[in-house]
Amino acid sequence: MIYSDKVMDHFNNPRNVGVIEDADGVGEVGNPTCGDIMKITIKVDDNDTITDVKFQTLGCGAAIATSSMVTELCKGMKIQDAVKISKQEVAEELDGLPAPKMHCSVLATDGLKVAIDDYLKKHGREPLAGEIKSADPNFDPHADEDDAHHDDED
Repeated sequence: MIYSDKVMDHFNNPRNVGVIEDADGVGEVGNPTCGDIMKITIKVDDNDTITDVKFQTLGCGAAIATSSMVTELCKGMKIQDAVKISKQEVAEELDGLPAPKMHCSVLATDGLKVAIDDYLKKHGREPLAGEIKSADPNFDPHADEDDAHHDDED
């Protein structure tokens, strides 16, 4: 698989690695069966702006790179905007991802969304993200790839 220079940079030099111990929101997503697991922690100020964000990812290079990129994109954003970061936006910021690795960008964006919803729930507010499939321990991030592959055979 060929990765862009940006993917390799974020894999070799990931930004915002770690855990915020007194985090305002925590998001954990992934599937231990396939090996991609991500935890993201956020700090949010009184104006609903993400002031700090850290991640820990166990997975392939693309999973680490997309996690790093998501943290770069959301820092300084209002939570209402950060929850809208899409997997396509992450892939574009990394100058593309191979199709079999697009699920990594879903994992990264979903981790952020779960962290934002965790923050909102802790403050008695309604979640913004809606259903997050990868927050389910039985989530299979490769299921869509299998469906797409089978569609090609028809």
